[in-house]
Amino acid sequence: MRQSHLQASWSVALTLCVGLVLGCFSVASAQTAIETPAQAPQNAPDSFSKLAARLMPSVVNISTRQTMSAGSGIGAFGEDSPLEEFNEFFNRDGDGLKRVSSLGSGFIIDVEGYVVTNNHVIESADEIDVVLSDGTILAAELVGRDAATDLALLKVVPEAPLISVDFGDSDSALVGDWVVAIGNPFGLGGTVTAGIVSARDRNINAGQYDDFIQTDAAINKGNSGGPLFNLNGEVIGVNTAIYSPSGGGGSVGVGFSVPSNLTTQIVQQLKDKGFVERGWLGVRVQGVTPELARSYGRKRAVGAIVTHVTENSPASRAGLEIGDLIYAFHGQEIKETRDLSSIVASAPIGEGVAMSVLRKKKETEIVVTLDLMESDVRSDEPVDYSGAPSFSNLLGVELSVISDEDRRRYRIPASVEGVVVVRVEPGSDAIGKLSKGDVIVEVNFLTVRTPDEAIAEAEIVAARGEPVLLQFYRDGDTTFRSIRTRQDS
Repeated sequence: MRQSHLQASWSVALTLCVGLVLGCFSVASAQTAIETPAQAPQNAPDSFSKLAARLMPSVVNISTRQTMSAGSGIGAFGEDSPLEEFNEFFNRDGDGLKRVSSLGSGFIIDVEGYVVTNNHVIESADEIDVVLSDGTILAAELVGRDAATDLALLKVVPEAPLISVDFGDSDSALVGDWVVAIGNPFGLGGTVTAGIVSARDRNINAGQYDDFIQTDAAINKGNSGGPLFNLNGEVIGVNTAIYSPSGGGGSVGVGFSVPSNLTTQIVQQLKDKGFVERGWLGVRVQGVTPELARSYGRKRAVGAIVTHVTENSPASRAGLEIGDLIYAFHGQEIKETRDLSSIVASAPIGEGVAMSVLRKKKETEIVVTLDLMESDVRSDEPVDYSGAPSFSNLLGVELSVISDEDRRRYRIPASVEGVVVVRVEPGSDAIGKLSKGDVIVEVNFLTVRTPDEAIAEAEIVAARGEPVLLQFYRDGDTTFRSIRTRQDS
């Protein structure tokens, strides 16, 4: 179970709504229901009772069992032991293994018996049961799962026709719209809560495809995999995670759901192939700050800057270079690095796909043929670019040619040429951006070999009132930073 601790006015923990029977799951899945009017009601109804009655038969409880080592080193008590009766209490069999049960939620997406839930609800389970709203228990088969989006698809064989729900258009859900969550909190069974869409496009650092809907509808442990409905009875999200004080798992009105538009793509692939195929470009990228945008001659801080191109990757074969700023891919704008990850992942594999690139301030179009992803493409975290310039030279950085001792001490390969950072002066804008041992390879897209060359090029850029763009080598990676000079401050 992934947890991340964030700081607001108090410490909070991101909790995937999943747990053992002693502390049940809580994450929701997305499937929507019933054909409805084209436009959802704008105001809350007097009651949600009719909507709840219609949708609850499509929401199910998920029960899983897993066999695992008892972990304590103590096996089961023998037949002649006076403590034998405690074997059942500790869920241990004669082999000393422990049987663990867990609970979550899910929903039926068609009458054939397909059920959507969260991956973390069924992960590592030996047995999975789907419990219908009328109490009927059906053994479930795992069709496929996708850890990257925390979604899973199950299949049951119903004894009678099932009632299913339909997916809605999550992109049409607006902040302030009413929503209804149905699930199995704390193993209590079908529970309905209502709230609004609190925010869209949330990144909670759960993965590179984060694009959550935030809601204040109460979501607790056991809601994992359950649906988030609009007032038309359509699933617009799969409830997956919550923020909870100190990781306790109780609702504080901050829950997160996987959007239905992403869910439908994943579910369809799981249904067709049992797994998810994603495109792979073969780059590492970093975000664009306002200062970097200025260095690239852009008015808006959008796009993704290439910091590494994997050898023999689609990107390298297409001629993509370090320093290229990708601002559109497959006809879609790249606003930030995670946009590139999600768009590349869903783009056609084995076909030519166009991307718009800014290279040394000149726009160009590159056509790339994506490969099938075998590993995640890492996106570097955005960096906080702040600080006031105060330095004895233009950059506030002492530079030197690279000596043999520098190469040994900082592990600089012979293939890397440039100038090495000897010291970053206090008060310089380079504080927190450059470190001792960094090798500046380029200044404003021009290769430099000596400190004089680096400072001279920086002076030209600073005279235009622009921050100085540096490309530097550190620990095997290439990174870009913009440094404000005295003239640019």
